[in-house]
Amino acid sequence: MSKKRDLSRTGRLTVTAACLSLCVLLPYAFHALPNAATVFSPMHIPVLLCALACGWGYGLLCGAAGPVLCFLVTGMPNAAELLPMIGECAVYGLVAGVCMRYIRTGKFYPDCYLSLIAAMLAGRIVGGVLQAFVFSAGNYSFALWATTYFLRGWPAIVIQLVLLPNVLFTLTKVGLLKEKYPKQSPSQEYEEE
Repeated sequence: MSKKRDLSRTGRLTVTAACLSLCVLLPYAFHALPNAATVFSPMHIPVLLCALACGWGYGLLCGAAGPVLCFLVTGMPNAAELLPMIGECAVYGLVAGVCMRYIRTGKFYPDCYLSLIAAMLAGRIVGGVLQAFVFSAGNYSFALWATTYFLRGWPAIVIQLVLLPNVLFTLTKVGLLKEKYPKQSPSQEYEEE
């Protein structure tokens, strides 16, 4: 009988803690270069990774707590950007985790890409809505939203789409994460039933 590996609760908490620390370290490193954090959105990477590897609850926690922790430790993002970023990152974690669990194309990479794209769109929409109606009411436009979240952020989108599926694939192949579509012989399937 084959034994499937999955992260325990302790393993998920450990991955989440590591991703939370990356939510502080990556933006801090990118802020050393002018406008690099705005263009590359380094906090999104650990939030999305946490959600895809550990599930929506841990992704939501990482997405909501990551910007707060970064703000408390480094003072970034600034106070005006903090709450929209919490909403945006929390939605990234929630949507990426839910989609990764329920999207079943039969292939690993399409599942990852669809989950990432859905999370990126949902998070950017929530971030824009929060900016438009709550934090910058009357001073925010569709053009500003599109420019801020998509045109200036296209390098981040490309990096996330290239990097994250390959990191997850590698973690799965080395046995740290459970395979979503394990290959089994019919006799192994019979033994597990």
